[in-house]
Amino acid sequence: VRAGTPLVVLEAMKMEIRLVAPFAGRVKRVTCAPGDVVERGRVLVELEASA
Repeated sequence: VRAGTPLVVLEAMKMEIRLVAPFAGRVKRVTCAPGDVVERGRVLVELEASA
Protein backbone atom coordinates (compact mmCIF):
# COMPACT_ATOMS: atom_id res chain seq x y z
CA VAL A 1 0.00 0.00 0.00
CA ARG A 2 1.06 3.59 -0.46
CA ALA A 3 1.31 6.09 2.37
CA GLY A 4 -2.12 7.65 2.86
CA THR A 5 -4.07 4.65 1.55
CA PRO A 6 -7.23 4.08 3.62
CA LEU A 7 -6.94 0.80 5.57
CA VAL A 8 -9.86 0.80 8.00
CA VAL A 9 -13.03 2.81 8.48
CA LEU A 10 -14.20 3.06 12.09
CA GLU A 11 -17.73 4.10 12.95
CA ALA A 12 -18.36 5.84 16.26
CA MET A 13 -21.39 7.88 17.27
CA LYS A 14 -22.63 7.97 13.64
CA MET A 15 -19.28 9.34 12.43
CA GLU A 16 -16.85 7.55 10.12
CA ILE A 17 -13.14 7.79 10.86
CA ARG A 18 -10.72 6.62 8.16
CA LEU A 19 -7.41 5.17 9.30
CA VAL A 20 -4.74 5.50 6.62
CA ALA A 21 -1.34 3.89 6.10
CA PRO A 22 1.30 6.11 7.74
CA PHE A 23 3.99 4.81 5.35
CA ALA A 24 4.35 2.73 2.19
CA GLY A 25 4.49 -0.99 2.75
CA ARG A 26 2.69 -4.31 2.77
CA VAL A 27 -0.27 -5.31 4.92
CA LYS A 28 1.13 -8.08 7.08
CA ARG A 29 -2.01 -8.91 9.07
CA VAL A 30 -5.57 -7.67 9.63
CA THR A 31 -6.89 -8.41 13.12
CA CYS A 32 -10.49 -7.25 12.71
CA ALA A 33 -13.49 -7.97 10.52
CA PRO A 34 -16.41 -5.84 9.32
CA GLY A 35 -18.86 -5.27 12.16
CA ASP A 36 -16.37 -6.01 14.96
CA VAL A 37 -16.59 -3.90 18.09
CA VAL A 38 -13.03 -2.83 18.88
CA GLU A 39 -11.54 -1.45 22.06
CA ARG A 40 -9.33 1.61 22.24
CA GLY A 41 -5.67 0.72 21.71
CA ARG A 42 -6.33 -2.51 19.79
CA VAL A 43 -4.03 -3.16 16.82
CA LEU A 44 -6.27 -3.45 13.75
CA VAL A 45 -3.73 -3.73 10.92
CA GLU A 46 -0.03 -4.62 10.94
CA LEU A 47 2.11 -3.07 8.21
CA GLU A 48 5.57 -4.03 7.02
CA ALA A 49 7.60 -1.15 5.58
CA SER A 50 8.69 -1.31 1.95
CA ALA A 51 12.38 -2.03 1.44
